[in-house]
Amino acid sequence: MSTDASTARNAGAWRGADLGTRTVAYDERDAILYALAVGARADELDLVFEERLRVLPTFALTLAQWAPDELGDRGAFDPTTALHGSQQLNVLASLPPRGEVTMTASVGEVWDKGSAAVLEVVVRSDYFVATWSLFAPGAGGFGGDRGPGKPAARPGAPTMTGRFETTPNQAALYRLTGDLHPIHIDPAAASRIGQPRPILHGLCTLGAAVLDVARLIGAHPADLRSLDGRFATAIFPGDDAELRVFGEGREVTFEMVRDGKPVIANGAAGFDESERRQ
Repeated sequence: MSTDASTARNAGAWRGADLGTRTVAYDERDAILYALAVGARADELDLVFEERLRVLPTFALTLAQWAPDELGDRGAFDPTTALHGSQQLNVLASLPPRGEVTMTASVGEVWDKGSAAVLEVVVRSDYFVATWSLFAPGAGGFGGDRGPGKPAARPGAPTMTGRFETTPNQAALYRLTGDLHPIHIDPAAASRIGQPRPILHGLCTLGAAVLDVARLIGAHPADLRSLDGRFATAIFPGDDAELRVFGEGREVTFEMVRDGKPVIANGAAGFDESERRQ
């Protein structure tokens, strides 16, 4: 559903809107498919083997994807042009290998950027709180607060660096976890948003970055307790990038850079203490 002029002028009226409650069921196959889609290796048995399975916390974002989709379906923005600006995740409890998760969703802040609006979608459950920040071209100009500006560039050299690698079929695999937007599989759809070929999902990129950050600092990715990241530019399946990590211990910041341009900016991840095990 596309927005009309009236909806665009009144984007601020969506602030606080109730998006409903939904219960989503999943099992070990869903969690393992997600882990493989974001780059888990076959030898990381507690991520890919049902008898030892620890569910990656970022899997929760696939369970909650219905909420931003619901807001688009209600006409708050045009899903064909809106962009995923940033993502936050706070982990409250570990997801079991299989089960049901009941979630409630609402619209948080709505910022007026002039030519566009930024809408927050907040999803809450007993296991996590997740916040989408959605950039909606054409929905601004309603007289609202502009909100926070872009964070300053990170000063200083990284504590450690690593290579972030994707595979040519990664977007085709990740879309099976629930995000079926055609820009990730159909060249014609990608062309309509100015991309030369299908792009990798932002949440796939962020979930894969968590794995690599955890590997670099010696943490277990299933011990993730907090995550934040801004999607700066797209990356294509099969491309690689440099991952830069700042800080030490289990609380770090990070960024992903390709050809001198940030792919993920202002990243932050916190992990609980535990040993990696296979």
